Amino acid sequence: MTQQATSTNPLFAHGTPPRFEEITPTHAKEAVPELLERASAEFSAFEEGIEPTWEGIFGRLREIVEPLEFAWHVTGHLMGVQNSDELREVHESLQPDVVEFFTRMGQSGATYAALEALVAGESWADLGATRQRLVKKELLGMKLSGISLEGEAKGRFNEIQKELAELATGFSNAVLDSRKAYELVITDAADAEGLPETMRQTAAASAQAAGHEDATPEAGPWRITLDGPSAGPFLMHSRNRAQREAVYRALVTVASDGEHDNKPRIDRILAMRRERAELLGYGTHAEISLATKMAEDVSAVDQLTAELRDAAMPKAKQDHADLVEFARSETGDPELELAHWDIGFWAERMRETKYELSDEELRPYYPFPKVLEGLFAVTKRLFDVEVVAADGEVQVWHEDVRYFRIKSAAGEDIASFYLDPYSRPEDKRGGAWMDNLIGRAPTSDGGMRLPTAVLVCNQTPPAGGRPSLMTHREVETLFHEFGHGLQHMLTKVDVPEAAGIEGVEWDAVELPSQFMENWTYHEETVMSFASHFETGEPLRKELFDRLVAAKNYRSGSTVLRQLYFGHLDMELHHHFDPAGEETVAEVKERVVAVSTIIPPLAEDHFECSFSHIFAGGYSAGYYSYKWAEVLSADAFSAFEEAGLDDDAAIVEMGHKFRDTVLAQGGSRHPMEVFQEFRGRGPSTDALKRHTDLV
Repeated sequence: MTQQATSTNPLFAHGTPPRFEEITPTHAKEAVPELLERASAEFSAFEEGIEPTWEGIFGRLREIVEPLEFAWHVTGHLMGVQNSDELREVHESLQPDVVEFFTRMGQSGATYAALEALVAGESWADLGATRQRLVKKELLGMKLSGISLEGEAKGRFNEIQKELAELATGFSNAVLDSRKAYELVITDAADAEGLPETMRQTAAASAQAAGHEDATPEAGPWRITLDGPSAGPFLMHSRNRAQREAVYRALVTVASDGEHDNKPRIDRILAMRRERAELLGYGTHAEISLATKMAEDVSAVDQLTAELRDAAMPKAKQDHADLVEFARSETGDPELELAHWDIGFWAERMRETKYELSDEELRPYYPFPKVLEGLFAVTKRLFDVEVVAADGEVQVWHEDVRYFRIKSAAGEDIASFYLDPYSRPEDKRGGAWMDNLIGRAPTSDGGMRLPTAVLVCNQTPPAGGRPSLMTHREVETLFHEFGHGLQHMLTKVDVPEAAGIEGVEWDAVELPSQFMENWTYHEETVMSFASHFETGEPLRKELFDRLVAAKNYRSGSTVLRQLYFGHLDMELHHHFDPAGEETVAEVKERVVAVSTIIPPLAEDHFECSFSHIFAGGYSAGYYSYKWAEVLSADAFSAFEEAGLDDDAAIVEMGHKFRDTVLAQGGSRHPMEVFQEFRGRGPSTDALKRHTDLV
């Protein structure tokens, strides 16, 4: 590439806000190979003369890989939020070489020897606890990257690494394509009866975008997709049982047949992960996963799962019995049995009856702009920082994306973040996530590079001239992702490898995010933002009280469902031998028998869209949600004990949480950080109480 092209290609401008509006797949195709070549040459030179000091190893490696990491990271980000056939083709063509380079780094004998020399050297004691912790984590990471392998075993390990990366990308793309391929277009107004006004708005807007130009919320047609904000409310509100069944069956069979079938990929992924574990001297992939986590071993995870399952199962059985009784009473059919596509519908009817509360009753009080204001207000109250809109200061990848800065109490910039809030099923993957786009790090001039986060949600988009009117679950999700962002942005660690979420054990990462969800049931916080989008009328106190009363509605079922996912994940990655006679389907049957109330349909292959464990970072780690929820519930109970109506106590506790959990990042083991905040180790008591499982 010419010097001129290098200077104009936005993917070469690492360490600065990406010029998203300019970036094309061609830029990635041009930049990544050149950056790879440059990094490879610099790494070779590095290996020839490593200085076994902190800066000689970590500082130099950071200089070598940051330009490449920036370009590849931005490319991967765009794969999630602005997917296209052209970008996929480029990403897939580049991925093998990128994986090969980082595998090579992880297997550098020279680097490993330098790290060991650093540990054995006279300067080791002067490094300090944070750097010592990071050196040990790096040595373990290199062991897990195959540093000790030689010859044929090393070659096979590297082949597996490449193939697993390709399989993960293929898995994710198949889920996206399979979801995109389905639509239910409702043309008969009778079939739209029961659909809330907000849903009619979004379904009509979706129909318009799909070519039904004359679609209106009143007359239709209405388009239902498998995207969360579409399919979820449809299953709760549609009175057409046959259409509910069609959508439900489509959901549980995503990417499970035809050209998008992920079943062969799952078999291959599990086999490759087991083979990789054995090459490294471990018994299973789960043992590798837990080697770098807070949980001591698989038995500790199994123990937590069993403890919570024993508490949730009786409650879940009662939940189902109550629901069947309610549906029979409402229909007058004493023999009625509920199918899977009936559960959501009748659960919502029962909630409306029991608590006189529905998502649709709350939506008008949760306009997205006001919810944001409330989120930023509680952030200021707890952590003494201010969030300031900075739209237009940087380029964004979609017109809906917003940009904000975070300022200290003294008015100094300390961080920034992008927020991409709305569902776009045509080119944006489902779910919600936080990404650390730029990390906190010292600069060559003695200053400090400030962290930048990306927060992505898939909430109900604006429609019909209205703002995004959120469900309470969408409000929780926004608070959740912002909690992740706060840990990244409020870090005070000056060592990049431990700043923010860097270096934090995976099963502790969800602590600040789940902690923030608690404030969506805190009266003062909710009342600060919940007001009708048209009239400005504040949320009525009795409506808030019903919301709190309904918080643990069917909590046994909800907890059991999460445990089911985590249990299946651990069974597949530890207790299942891909080379044995048992199949994935049989493992699932075994888990279903102890973790569900009503078994899934025979054709249910939800695992084929279980991207968390097959295309994300949660393999043998899905339990982390519950593990961290124990921590987050216990952390919030400290605020309860201090007195949620005592402002001074809440502020003091908020500052303590900021200075420990949010500020210290990966600089210390998460158990030490938690104990500093809480004054003791974690207990499951608060979680059981918060979820009404006591």
